[in-house]
Amino acid sequence: MSSGRPMTTTTLSISQTEFVAAVTAAVRAPSMHNTQPWRFRLANGCIEVLADPLRRLPQGDPGGWALRLACGAATCNAQLALAVARIRTELIVRPDAAQPLLLARLRPVAHGDPSAEESALHGAIPRRYTNRLPFRDVPVPPEVRARLRAAAASRGAWLELLVGAVPAAVVAEIVWSADKALRRDPAYRSEQLAWSGRPPGATDGILASSAGLLTADDDILPMRDFSGAATRTGGQHYESEPVVAVLSSPGDTPHDQVAAGVAMQHLLLVAADAGLGASLLSQAIEVPAAREQLRLGLGGRGVPQIIARLGYGQPGEISPRRPVTEVIDS
Repeated sequence: MSSGRPMTTTTLSISQTEFVAAVTAAVRAPSMHNTQPWRFRLANGCIEVLADPLRRLPQGDPGGWALRLACGAATCNAQLALAVARIRTELIVRPDAAQPLLLARLRPVAHGDPSAEESALHGAIPRRYTNRLPFRDVPVPPEVRARLRAAAASRGAWLELLVGAVPAAVVAEIVWSADKALRRDPAYRSEQLAWSGRPPGATDGILASSAGLLTADDDILPMRDFSGAATRTGGQHYESEPVVAVLSSPGDTPHDQVAAGVAMQHLLLVAADAGLGASLLSQAIEVPAAREQLRLGLGGRGVPQIIARLGYGQPGEISPRRPVTEVIDS
């Protein structure tokens, strides 16, 4: 990420104040069931992003894919926060094989003004959240779709955008099948409920007030039941012309998954900056057979890492976050 302006190179270190500001932005990233599975430390003048294995979901994320995606997303936010502080950084994914929990390092390399895009995306961080409410059947303009694709490409990933009921139907069928398979697993369902229906004042998990609507059989895409989702009333329904985005990466190593998380957050911030709402659908990624079916259905290019539903709709509720002091390692 570069502003195109002259930079001053010197021996740089990120200060404690800059570190806290970056972590404050980082924790606004999305994570599966809002588990927030990350920790941060300031080491040798660099910011390091670490996995928190105690917050990995044993049933929903046995291999740590979702954890790594979330930590990659947090890294994207932190890098933007440093950029607006005029600190240009090098992002190094999984920099030390001897430290498997160390997923990313942001190393300062120069001073330089942020680009207009970086400033806009940083400004979108507090406005980005998972919106589980229905969207309006309003088309996403071609220029916004192009910007979303460019965001993924700038991070080494690619984005398939399926617009309308017919193009989305193939993906929707796979997601529905995976969702039904996951719901049949009592342990999986129990784990999901444990993170659901949180009361006001909670600092993690899914608030009952932001759970969205219960999915009906005639909805194109299945929304997760987060125990507290509102029942349907007259006139409430999900959009009939959804925009479905599938983000894919070149491979599926831990390195690929962290990098995909960076790309995911970049495009989600582009969406937020453009006024779009987004909700993430990972059911088809969690079921290996469904994921392979999705990959082949999209032409076999790369490995799908996340599915997003995009659109314009009523404002939702921002999920809570733990205090920054709880995620910083000394």
